[in-house]
Amino acid sequence: MCILRAHHITNLVAVVDMYLPRAEANPLGGRPIVLHTNECIALLLFSSMVAPQHTMKGVYTWAQAHYYRRFNLPSYSSWVRKCHAALPHMLFVLDQLLVKDASLRFMDSTMLEVCKLVRADRHKVAKGVADFGKNWQGWHYGFKLHAACNVRGQLAAIYFTPANESDSQQIPHLVNDATAVAVGDGGYTAGVMRRKMWGKHQTYILSPPHPKQKKKILARWQLTLLQARPRIECVFDYLKQHMHLQSSFPRSVHGYAVHYVRILLAYQLMWGF
Repeated sequence: MCILRAHHITNLVAVVDMYLPRAEANPLGGRPIVLHTNECIALLLFSSMVAPQHTMKGVYTWAQAHYYRRFNLPSYSSWVRKCHAALPHMLFVLDQLLVKDASLRFMDSTMLEVCKLVRADRHKVAKGVADFGKNWQGWHYGFKLHAACNVRGQLAAIYFTPANESDSQQIPHLVNDATAVAVGDGGYTAGVMRRKMWGKHQTYILSPPHPKQKKKILARWQLTLLQARPRIECVFDYLKQHMHLQSSFPRSVHGYAVHYVRILLAYQLMWGF
C-alpha cells in the first residue's frame, strides 16, 4: 500500500477506465454528460480509501469540498441515481479483482447490522430481506457477509446472506477448483459439506476439531494453518472499523448494496496495487 494524495484520484479514474472502457460520448446527440459513470465510481472508491464516509451525502459533500474543480458534480438527487446505476459496473470490477486462483483460503463470516436490535421490529428499509441471526456476540438483525481471503489478506470470494444463514452451507460460494485448502472456524465442521467439497473441487476443509473429538490427531501443518486463520478476522476488522462497512444509513436495499460493494471494491484495490 502507498500513501494516497489528492491528485491520485486521476490515477484511479485511469484504473476504472481500464476495466470499464468508455463508449463514444453522446452518439445520438443530446446534452453532454455532466459526470461520467467511471468518474462517479472513482469518487466513491477514493472517498472510501482516504476519507471513509458513512453515507452518499457524505461522499457528495466531500467531493464538493475537494474536487469541485476536477469534476462537474450534478445535483445531489442526480448523484444518488448515478451511484445506484453504477452498481453493476462496480460488481463487474470487483469480480475481476477477486483472487480466484488462491489455493489456500481463510474463510469466515461477519454480521452486518442494519439497525440496533431494539429497533428491528420497526425497521422498514430492509424488511423482508434482512433477518435475525445469532453468533458468539449475541443476536443481530441484518445481513451476513461470508468471505474468503488469501494469505495476503486479499479477498478471494464474497457472498451476502440474511443474518440467519448457516456458515457451513455457504462454503460452495467461497471455494472453487483452484482451492486446495480452505481454513475456517468451528462453524465449518459439517461433515456432509466437507465431503461434498472434496468430491466436487478436491478441496480440503480444515477447521478446529469438535470438543468431543478427543482422539482426533492434529498434524503440525494443520495447527500452523489454524493459527493463521485470524487473518480473515483482521480483514473484517479493517472493513468495519476503518472503512465503515457496517452502516444503518442507506434508505433502500439497493443503497445497502452500493454501500457494501464500494467499500469492498476500494479495499481490494488498496491491497491489489
